Amino acid sequence: MMKRIATAAILLGMVSTAWAAGDPVAGQQKAALCIGCHGVDGNSNNPDWPSLAGQHAEYLTKQISDFKSQARKDPTMNAMVASLSGTDIANIAAFFASNKAKVTGAQKESIELGRDIYRGGIAERGVAACASCHGPSGAGNPAASFPAVSGQHAKYTAKALNDFASGARSNDPQSMMRDVAGKLKAKEIQAVAEYIAGLH
Repeated sequence: MMKRIATAAILLGMVSTAWAAGDPVAGQQKAALCIGCHGVDGNSNNPDWPSLAGQHAEYLTKQISDFKSQARKDPTMNAMVASLSGTDIANIAAFFASNKAKVTGAQKESIELGRDIYRGGIAERGVAACASCHGPSGAGNPAASFPAVSGQHAKYTAKALNDFASGARSNDPQSMMRDVAGKLKAKEIQAVAEYIAGLH
């Protein structure tokens, strides 16, 4: 019975890797290499680059570690994190997680479609509601390693969804994001991204 429960939890993405807790003070010093793109406190001013402020430390640790191992590929990020130790990564993640995220806002013309998909999915195409993993307010689920998405730049979110849809990004557990994003049309991806930008 316990084996079946454990297997089900893994399949649902409910078991996260145990990461060591980091030190946000040490992380602030080490994050000096990050602030040019991601902002002094993790709130990026450039929509090409994600805001990291308020993101779950476990999720950030996984993403930075994936860039380091090149399980997630981006020439700039792969190079930037290459020399970081496991402790450095945990500390940087703790620093950004300790800061407050700022909501960037949404374009009104996309709100209705984006809201409908985020809250209810698209049943006829088997698209799960974004809220089922990322929560109704976009706060995510740290226990399941589902990231917070509220207030994220629409341009970055759309790129992430398109990368999952094309398979250019493949570090999602059990291909969950690739499966969802791959069923969305371009205008739906953009609408969801715009809705998320104003979600809080």
